[in-house]
Amino acid sequence: MNIELTRFRVKQGKSNQVDQWMTFLNEHMEEVLLTLDNEKMYVENIFRETINGFEYLYWYSIEAEGGQNVEDSNHWVDQKHLEFWDECIDQNYSPVDLSLEVTMIPTRIRENLR
Repeated sequence: MNIELTRFRVKQGKSNQVDQWMTFLNEHMEEVLLTLDNEKMYVENIFRETINGFEYLYWYSIEAEGGQNVEDSNHWVDQKHLEFWDECIDQNYSPVDLSLEVTMIPTRIRENLR
């Protein structure tokens, strides 16, 4: 099981597109959730923050080993998601993986994440 929290910087001037992106994901949640099975993704959350005039998106995920990469998906919702990614995420900023220090998942739930 992989548990990750990664920070990505949004390109300057793309805040409105990020709004559209998040709205798109929320409005198409049924389709989004269908694609998570192939990725072996149990939980995926996106957080948003602005620090010193820079906007960041944080991806928190819990997933099993060996899932399909979103980049390999042919599903239309994943393709649109990747279009937003390319438009909004600053490729000149190295993503920051935050260090996992403690995992608190009750045994009854952890056993179902296999």
